[in-house]
Amino acid sequence: MDTLLHPSPTSSMAKRPCPSSSENPNLPSHFSQMDHLLLSFLSLADSSPPVSLDLSFDRLLDSSPSDADQSLLIDRAHNLGSLLLRAANRSARKRASLHNSIAWALPPDLTIKVFSMLDSQSLCYAAATCWMFNTCAMDPLCYENIDLTTVVPKVNNAVVSTMIQRAGKSFRSLKLGIVPSPTSSPGSCQPLVYTIRNSVDVSSFSWNEKKTRQGKESSILTRSCLYPLSGDNGAAGALLRRLHLYNIERMDNTSLCVALAACPSLIDLEIVGLHVELRQTLMSVSSNCHMIERLFFESSKTGRDDSLKSPTCVDFVNNCPNLSSLSLRGFKLHDYKIRILVKGFRKLKYADFSTSYSITGTFLRNLGSGSGGNLLEVLILRDCMHLKEVEVARFLTAVIAGDFKFLQYIDISNREGLASEGDWYQRSYNSSIIPLKQVLEVRPNICLLAEFPSEGCFIDIDHMFDSDVNSEVSLPSQLSSHTSDGSLLMSSSESSYNSDQGSGNEEYQDSGFVIYEESSDEVDFLVV
Repeated sequence: MDTLLHPSPTSSMAKRPCPSSSENPNLPSHFSQMDHLLLSFLSLADSSPPVSLDLSFDRLLDSSPSDADQSLLIDRAHNLGSLLLRAANRSARKRASLHNSIAWALPPDLTIKVFSMLDSQSLCYAAATCWMFNTCAMDPLCYENIDLTTVVPKVNNAVVSTMIQRAGKSFRSLKLGIVPSPTSSPGSCQPLVYTIRNSVDVSSFSWNEKKTRQGKESSILTRSCLYPLSGDNGAAGALLRRLHLYNIERMDNTSLCVALAACPSLIDLEIVGLHVELRQTLMSVSSNCHMIERLFFESSKTGRDDSLKSPTCVDFVNNCPNLSSLSLRGFKLHDYKIRILVKGFRKLKYADFSTSYSITGTFLRNLGSGSGGNLLEVLILRDCMHLKEVEVARFLTAVIAGDFKFLQYIDISNREGLASEGDWYQRSYNSSIIPLKQVLEVRPNICLLAEFPSEGCFIDIDHMFDSDVNSEVSLPSQLSSHTSDGSLLMSSSESSYNSDQGSGNEEYQDSGFVIYEESSDEVDFLVV
C-alpha cells in the first residue's frame, strides 16, 4: 500500500514482497515491477476486509510527521483511486465491445446498413453504446439521409456542419428545423408553421425556463446553418437530392438562395414557416434546381405574401419541366398565375393550393382537356377563402363528363363555406348546384372531400375589419379562425376583390396562352 502512495519504497511493504514469475508460474514473464505491485494491491480485495484497509491507511497517516504530509498522502490516494477507476472503466468498455463484436450477429457492413436506416438521434444513441457500434455509426453511409428535425429547438449550426462532414460523398438528404407535429396526411391543411413565441404549447417547452441567454442561443439555427452546402466549392450541395426546412426563424432570402444555388441536383424541396418570399425562392429554384420534381412551400404569413409575378411563373415552368408535385399553401395567388403553373407543368400529378387567397377557381375551366393539367391525380383546394361554388360545380361537371381521367383525390372543403357567385361575403354551406353525389356515382374511384360547417357557424366578417399599414392592398382585413386542434389560422382579404373575379377567366388554347397582368409595370407573356 505504502509503495503505491509514496514515490520511493518503504519498509512497510517489505513484509509483503511482490510475487515474481518464478513464485507464480501463471504470471507472464514480461510483467514489470509495477504490474506485480498492482496485482498485490488488487489481491487485497480478496484477502483483507474493508476495515483492515481502512486501518492500514490510518496507520500510514499517523506515521506521517506533519499535516502537510498527511494531506499529500490523501491526495495521492484520491489520484490513485481515480486512475484505477478510469482504467477499470476503460477495460470494461473494451471487454464489452469485444463481447458485442462476438455476440452481435451482423457483420459490420450489414450493421452499417441497419444504422443508415435510423434517424439521426437514434444513430447518436447507438454510437454511444460501445466502441464497435461507434465505429459503425461513423461510416458516411449512416449519414446519407440526415434528419435533424426536432419538436423544440435543440440543434445548432455546429451539429449540422458535423453531420454533413461525416456524410462526405454519401450525402443525399437533409431535414432541418422544428416540426411541432407529425406531417399531415395528404389532403389535410393542418399548418406546420411554428414560432418560438408559441413554443410554450409544444411539449411544455418555454423560453422562460431558468437558462442563460447563451444556453438559449446555443440551440438555435441561424441563417448560416446551410453554409456547409456551399463550402468546399459546393461539394456537399452538389450531392444533395432532398432538402426539407421547417420553421427556421432566422433564415432569410439571401441565405436560402445561396444554399439553393449550391444544390443543382435537388429533386425534392420542402419549405415551411421560413421568412422568405415566394417570388425570390421560385426564381432561385428556377435558376439552379432544374431537376426539381417536388416542391412543397408553406407560407409563414398566411395570405400576406403576394410577391409572385407571372414572369416568375413562366420561368419556373420553362426551367423545371420535371416537376410532378406542387404545393403552395397560404400564399396570395391569383387564378391566372395558378393556371400558368398547372397548365405549364406537363408532368404535374399533385397540386395543393390550400389556404391560398384570391383563388376563385376559374383556373379550373377547360383544365382537364388537352395537355397540361390532364394528368392530375390529386387536387387540394382546402380552405381557399375566395373559392366560388359555381366554379367548383363547373369543375365537377367536367369530371363527370370524362375530363381529368387520372384524378383520384379532390378536396374542396372549407371551414367557412364556399363563396357565392355575386359576393364572396355570402357563403354557401350546403350547395345544391355542386354535383357531389353524381361524381361519386360516375367516378367511384375518386375520393372526394367536401366538408363544410353548418349554416350560421361562419364568423361575422363585419366585426373583423382592421387596418394594416404594411399591406400593399387597400382596406385589408384580418380574419381569424381556430382549427379543430386549437391552432390559429390567419387569413387576409382585400376590399378590391372585385378586380380578382375576372382573373384567370380567359380561355386558353392547348398549345399556348396569353397571360395578362393587372400591374402596369408588366407586359404580356406567351407560353409555348
